[in-house]
Amino acid sequence: MKKFLFIPAALLLSTAAAAPKISAQSIIVNPTQPDLQVSVRVDKDASGAQNPAYRVGDKISISASANRDSYVYLFNVNPDGSVDQILPNRLSESNFVKAGTTKTFPSADDNFNYTVAGPIGQNKVLALASLTELNLDQISSFKTTQDQFATVNAKNQAGLAQALSIVVNPLPQNSWVSDTAFYTVAARNPVATGSLFVGTNVNNATVILNGQRLGGANVTYSNLRAGTYPVRVQAPGYRDYTTTLAIRAGSTTNLNVEFAQAVTPAPAPAPTQYTITIRSSVAGRVFVDGDEVGTIRNGVLNVRVSRGSHEIIMVAPGYRTFSSTYNVTQNGQITITPTR
Repeated sequence: MKKFLFIPAALLLSTAAAAPKISAQSIIVNPTQPDLQVSVRVDKDASGAQNPAYRVGDKISISASANRDSYVYLFNVNPDGSVDQILPNRLSESNFVKAGTTKTFPSADDNFNYTVAGPIGQNKVLALASLTELNLDQISSFKTTQDQFATVNAKNQAGLAQALSIVVNPLPQNSWVSDTAFYTVAARNPVATGSLFVGTNVNNATVILNGQRLGGANVTYSNLRAGTYPVRVQAPGYRDYTTTLAIRAGSTTNLNVEFAQAVTPAPAPAPTQYTITIRSSVAGRVFVDGDEVGTIRNGVLNVRVSRGSHEIIMVAPGYRTFSSTYNVTQNGQITITPTR
């Protein structure tokens, strides 16, 4: 969303070898299941269960629908972790969606388009629906008078989740909800791709290509970049099968794996974990490595963490966000004194 042409507008988007599993509300999650529902889609995927590909220069539109009258806010998480606010923006300020309707951005009446302009990589679109209008002034801002899209102050997805949680936490838990859509972007120059079929004689096998998990076996995977890659096929109770194969442009490479020798998995070593006691006079929400672990109550919160370095953040309304990194090697205590 950094670049914008009046007609068309250039929307920063992003390519991955395999589509991730789509999970609604994957950035911020309601503590309880609300009766409010929101759905966000890109125009190449009406189901919301795919990871559609766009090329630089392609037009794209984003649609949102809700089951109740609500205000919908759209954010884009870029491949480098930066976040942009798609809606509201300076050319399409209205983000009110009536119940049972679908609103498309940009709409047919808008005098601009969204055009894929890069960078290359995986992106996410987060839709946040609220029954009341939200004030996002502390989350996003327009850097210059020429910017059509606001830039989110948070530097990554975890930061966006923490920032949004401050905004929505004061609201009733059934008055807001979120949904996430994925999409990928490839360069304008076409990339030579091929397909791979992996067949096995056992259930629950997993295919790993060049260190990345593709998914289950007995499936044909398409749009894979041509080249030579290491392949690992895993199945519970069997030794891993490894080989190297070539993906050829315009053709399908077949790999059949016959698992024969079952093995008894060695017991997993007991993880080394420690208890960190976090003390504070402020009842703040605590995040460890980007995940919320609880709220300080009666001045104390005990957290179990593994050995090693961990980032601990405490967020409390009216106080500056506390953030520090600790190397945990034993049970210990941390005292947090936030400032206003």
